[in-house]
Amino acid sequence: MIAIVMETQRLMAEPVPGISAVPDETNARYFHVVVAELFLPEEYPMSAPKVRFMTKIYHPNIDKLGRICLDILKDKWSPALQIRTVLLSIQALLSAPNPDDPLANDVAELWKVNESEAIRIAREWTRTYAMGN
Repeated sequence: MIAIVMETQRLMAEPVPGISAVPDETNARYFHVVVAELFLPEEYPMSAPKVRFMTKIYHPNIDKLGRICLDILKDKWSPALQIRTVLLSIQALLSAPNPDDPLANDVAELWKVNESEAIRIAREWTRTYAMGN
């Protein structure tokens, strides 16, 4: 536990650029990590926010530049939607990829033919690019 506290203190003192990692108040082993960038254009709320991942991610609906294939960020946007809705939709997409509507075709193909291998690579990328291990 001492190692976790020390590592958390270092993370707070020296944050990783583009990533917010905040320890949970009730469980020091749980972190709230933010790896996306959200920008509200001048036309907001009449036009969708611009969202992209700053951290490299292995996902069929996110391309190499971090752009996200999500209908509410494109043609299904409505001024009635809110930032919270966008974030919840991204969270859902991360949990349930849609390889039938890909931005990263190579990732989507692997997801279709060998989902367990795609998930293994996704975890590896998370360790490498989001966690620094």
